[in-house]
Amino acid sequence: MSLQPRRAGSAAQGRFNDPVLTQLAALCWREGALGREVLLVTSSTGRWILPKGWPIGGKSAGETALTEAWEEGGVTRAKVARKSLGAYLAAKRTETGDDLPCRTHVYAVKVRECVDDFPEKDRRVRQWVPLAEAADLVTEDGLRDILRAF
Repeated sequence: MSLQPRRAGSAAQGRFNDPVLTQLAALCWREGALGREVLLVTSSTGRWILPKGWPIGGKSAGETALTEAWEEGGVTRAKVARKSLGAYLAAKRTETGDDLPCRTHVYAVKVRECVDDFPEKDRRVRQWVPLAEAADLVTEDGLRDILRAF
């Protein structure tokens, strides 16, 4: 699915007067044998991330997070929290090679069912990892903080 980035707020809110883009992420979790586990997927560059994407017209932030969990991770049955766990700021590389600030709002998603056949299965690797390990695998400091606080 190709969506245009959504800009949030005024240009003055971004670093160096750049507009701030907005994305929505799903912190998919389940109870494993040794405690909470989190679903991580690979980005287009191979980094471990949460399923995330641009806001989708007509859907709430939580509904968008669920859509991303399905498309990127195969989550078919889940319950999303009404409120965001928090947000983190990171650079988002555009198609033209520019780095723009992007604020990603993270929603907790309690997973009840996950399937192996999902839209982006050929483009992503996914794995369930213990919560503490997930925080060590991601590269964004703000996301790491959210995972550690979860």
